Amino acid sequence: MNKPFLSVLVPVYNEEKTVGTVLKRLLAQREVGEIVVVDDGSTDASLKEIKKHKDKRVRVFSKENNGKGSAIRFGLMQVTGEYVLFQDADLEYDPEDIPALLEPVQKGKARVIYGSRFLGPHLNLLFWHRLGNSFLNFLVNILYNTTLSDMETCYKLLPTQLLKELDIRSNNFDMEPEITCKVLKRGISIYEVPISYVGRTHAEGKKITWKDGFSAVETIIRLRF
Repeated sequence: MNKPFLSVLVPVYNEEKTVGTVLKRLLAQREVGEIVVVDDGSTDASLKEIKKHKDKRVRVFSKENNGKGSAIRFGLMQVTGEYVLFQDADLEYDPEDIPALLEPVQKGKARVIYGSRFLGPHLNLLFWHRLGNSFLNFLVNILYNTTLSDMETCYKLLPTQLLKELDIRSNNFDMEPEITCKVLKRGISIYEVPISYVGRTHAEGKKITWKDGFSAVETIIRLRF
């Protein structure tokens, strides 16, 4: 079997209302060669919704709940593509942006691509989340001498081998700054492209909290020094 160019890694935790639509939209993208779905111990019907998709590109795995970073690390052991893209299962990020994310790689402009929510059209960015994101970007930019606009974006596209070499240790949302800081410490530039974004509220199921912000700050500083 030929090795796919792009694998999409989808961590899932209690997203029964949206995961089916996310997978349908991913499967509509011809660039997607493989979808690795990791159900991180969901207690709702997420796994049932996932298993409705019989396309051979969809590979499904289940594990005990231990956080997004843990699901990403587990899924990374399963992917076979040359590149990996992270995709949340909550419809905040639109798979129709995938061609734009791939374009800089295909044109040889960069190896690591981030989709920036702040460079593209967006809806319902909660004030405190926006403020927290701005501070984290500011901290990364100062400490790592870069100019990122969206370090915390889910849409990160990286070579699979590079991602494995980074040896990600985080179990939770702090895997976002860990990946970013480890890439920058290697002297690798991150290329940002604008993406669309439709944010959720906590009432609608958004999971990241202010506690994750403190963990991100600790990770950014610890990895710099």
